[in-house]
Amino acid sequence: MQFDPVQQLTDRGWLERVRENLDRKLRRSVEAARGLSFIPYTTENGCFTPTDINWWTNGFWPALMWQMFRMTGDALYREEAVRAEAALDQALYRFRKLDHDVGFMWLIHSGVRYQMERNEDSLERTLFAAHMLASRFNPNGFIRAWNNWDASFHREGWAIVDCMMNLPLLYWASRQTGDPRFRLMAMAHADMTMKHFVREDGSCNHIVVFDPETGDFLENPGGQGFESGSAWSRGQSWALYGFTLSYLHTGKAEYLETAKRVANYFISQCADDWLPRCDFRQTPEPVLRDNAAGNIAACGLLELSRLVPEREAPAYFSAAVSILKAQERDAADWSEDSPLIFTKNTSAYHDLKGRHITMVYSDYFFAEAVGRLSGEEMLFWYPDDMR
Repeated sequence: MQFDPVQQLTDRGWLERVRENLDRKLRRSVEAARGLSFIPYTTENGCFTPTDINWWTNGFWPALMWQMFRMTGDALYREEAVRAEAALDQALYRFRKLDHDVGFMWLIHSGVRYQMERNEDSLERTLFAAHMLASRFNPNGFIRAWNNWDASFHREGWAIVDCMMNLPLLYWASRQTGDPRFRLMAMAHADMTMKHFVREDGSCNHIVVFDPETGDFLENPGGQGFESGSAWSRGQSWALYGFTLSYLHTGKAEYLETAKRVANYFISQCADDWLPRCDFRQTPEPVLRDNAAGNIAACGLLELSRLVPEREAPAYFSAAVSILKAQERDAADWSEDSPLIFTKNTSAYHDLKGRHITMVYSDYFFAEAVGRLSGEEMLFWYPDDMR
């Protein structure tokens, strides 16, 4: 019998309380977002701050709205999701500014809406995004992450661990079109990530730079972590959840084993208080947390608990719930002072302005985890697989 996280949660009172808090908080957030000329990402002085329409997090706001719609049934959330989806069309018109994060930007809301409502425009948007992601595949076996900052700085050979979470868009596109090329590209990139990103102890690099002509490994910069060779916690969470999803989409056993290795490392690094640091190998001071890393990892651990042998499942489930509870207790702002919830997200270790800020995707992953614990059957990273 498959392990069922919904049946394992004993503290139903906590779950009901955070569901009520999410609904109360995000109703006010919808009112704050209506009429904006941008899609919410972060806040300053209790207000959403402007972002570019091509900013990589812009899919998480409508995805959060769909999570809340499915949790509450209130059309308020659906209306805001549809409004943001239409606004994001401007990013498609400026497609040369798009990078590998198009999975974040469309699958988890347009792909979800298509599954729910069979909206043809949503299908077209998501398929367009999939083609854009496929166009970034280097035949040497990796998906190029970012575009060039300027004419003097070339990133044609850069790949980052975050891309593991964009691969579900390609798996989805193969099923929608019947074309295996999307899936094969995704698996080639996942195989490369296993080889060059995931270390023996389960920790991960953030960035790996390849020669774009030959595919030879060149270097692994520290990226958003403390330094090269360290363990940026959000990168670990992207890998944890990303390999879990690649296993779910393909059934390739090596992906599940890799997800478990990364999960075991993640758990070992935060089991003292269940509050992940920004980098698991950072210096003791300052104490930098990253709620986003914790909430992403919790979602991955919940899904992993469904996929591993039953004897292994309770450890992953327990860790997920422990992280969610600890972070909610430590850093959730349920007041009316801000439209976003988690306050200790860190964009990058060396980004001084990005330390302990609000981030919409941290809230998204928390809502996703709460939905899964409440019995949500649609996994937004695999919307056409209703269980």
